Amino acid sequence: MSVRQQVQNLLDFIDASPSPWHVVKTIEAQLATQTPAWERLDETAKWTLQPGGRYYVVRDDSSIVLFVQGQKPLAETGFKIIGAHTDSPGLRIKPNAASSVDGLLRLGVEIYGGPILATFTDRDLSLAGRMSYKNDQGDIASLLVKFDQPLLRLPNLAIHMNRTVNEDGLKLQKQTELPLILSALTEEQLPQAYFSALLQQQTGVAATRILSWDLAVYDTQKGAFWGAENQFYADSQLDNLSSCHAALQALLFDDMQPDTTLVCAFFDHEEIGSQSNKGADGSFLPDVLQRIALSTAEGSEDVARALAKSFMISADMAHAYQPNFPNAYDPDHKVGVNKGPVIKVNANQSYSSESVSAAMFADWCEQAEVPYQTYSHRCDMPCGSTIGPITAAKLGIRSIDVGSPMWAMHSIRESAGVLDHDYLIRVMKRFFAE
Repeated sequence: MSVRQQVQNLLDFIDASPSPWHVVKTIEAQLATQTPAWERLDETAKWTLQPGGRYYVVRDDSSIVLFVQGQKPLAETGFKIIGAHTDSPGLRIKPNAASSVDGLLRLGVEIYGGPILATFTDRDLSLAGRMSYKNDQGDIASLLVKFDQPLLRLPNLAIHMNRTVNEDGLKLQKQTELPLILSALTEEQLPQAYFSALLQQQTGVAATRILSWDLAVYDTQKGAFWGAENQFYADSQLDNLSSCHAALQALLFDDMQPDTTLVCAFFDHEEIGSQSNKGADGSFLPDVLQRIALSTAEGSEDVARALAKSFMISADMAHAYQPNFPNAYDPDHKVGVNKGPVIKVNANQSYSSESVSAAMFADWCEQAEVPYQTYSHRCDMPCGSTIGPITAAKLGIRSIDVGSPMWAMHSIRESAGVLDHDYLIRVMKRFFAE
């Protein structure tokens, strides 16, 4: 597959995955086309695993762990793990969302994570996520919801009423100025009933059976290449679906029979701290790794030995240098778009990288003939974090934080370099194949 085709495949992956629940569905759909076949495991059932077998586990519809069972005992080889996250910052619809003001129906939203709120204005927005309802048998069931058409909008205030917006920046009052316009209502129409009827029309589930939802706001504009030579691309959710896609391509790239058990772990809730039953700070990955060991008759001491021999790549996007804002960067650690994956370093362990893991990743890059860069945040600015330190601490394994460089992180429309996605896939393949 060419470099451009790899990125087009990524854009298609993102556009099919407007919410964390859709991300997992898209991954499952891709696994269904693979040979040898992938088997979905149930956490409530007993697992029987075979060397070379391909398996995956889903927890609560939006986190997924995939693994290829190694040929050799875990105590001899350990695990090779790539971790990333399925969620992105944005807006989520509140439970009692619909209200009417001066004949306009609006949906109230809650801020999820740390989005750049101003980028949500004047965009063609819609809804996607999960809805729970009572089925014909009286049981609680869930299904995915996705409105394809532009459904919502957050119109900006005209400059005539906000004269200093270009000097002071657009500032939105989080409670009163973020509700999204959905429709015009007549006096007879009730806001919540109207919204429930809309969900019924989209899903086929009677409004009286709808109990709750997890609905994210997403941008309906498709991903695109840009630049005079199409050397860049833009889409929503590059942070961090680009990393999920790269890791998935590395795991699926051939029908290898590895000696080591290979794992991809994609978690929800990273953007809000990872503290949930399906987040990186929960038990999901430790549970799966322990069950892999137990199903292969490894004792508790062998599990500890396996973890001591394991390595994890925590893959999350990195801040590329933007020359319009030079004062936002450490001048000695400027990383460029289309110049290779970035090793992210922080002395206070906001990133899990340290000298040994950084050297190991640099060596894999050199073996894969991939350039690499190193990033350190300005000392006078707070540094973000990733699942890397959380997972490394929970499992006690060596880890590194890396990612492709990108612009406008946490905007509703992010940008990155075409070459970098291929670079990251190549070094991840090298990691899994070593």
